[in-house]
Amino acid sequence: MRIDVEQSLFCLVDVQEKLFPHIRENEQLEKRLVTLIKGLKVLKVPFIVNEQYKKGIGETIPSLREFVEEDPHFEKTTFSCCKTETTLEAIKAHNKKFVIVAGIETHVCVLQTCIDLLEAGLQPVLVTDCVSSRKEHDTKVALDRLIQAGVIPTTYESLLFELTVNAKNPVFKEISSLVK
Repeated sequence: MRIDVEQSLFCLVDVQEKLFPHIRENEQLEKRLVTLIKGLKVLKVPFIVNEQYKKGIGETIPSLREFVEEDPHFEKTTFSCCKTETTLEAIKAHNKKFVIVAGIETHVCVLQTCIDLLEAGLQPVLVTDCVSSRKEHDTKVALDRLIQAGVIPTTYESLLFELTVNAKNPVFKEISSLVK
């Protein structure tokens, strides 16, 4: 199934200041997330930003916050973004088929969000190199489970080029320079 830019929404999950330093390979993850977010912005994909219990876990990390400050933010205490009614309503209000998901932790909030998106009749697209957990095994098992459940796996570079479609797209050069 081809992922269509006009039918896509991006959901950033809990990439927050107090949790992020404990995430496995967080420096590489941060670079990939910045590239993904910049590319999705160039492609004009709408964003929804989720933050788990900000009082305890903090804000979205500064390197991402600068790109998503103007986007709708939703605070939650549920692990799944979709279990917060206002968030699920906002996702559905965009009337998009695909919900691109990236963030942390893969085996908790990302997993539960994707499963609930499936149950809501939406198609999650999981950017597998833009998710992580504290432990590698937790990430691997969650990815396996999500793929078996029907989530579409991809990578940030593959997704950005799929959404761009054509080298004649006016944003192709910008997308291409981001992933180099």
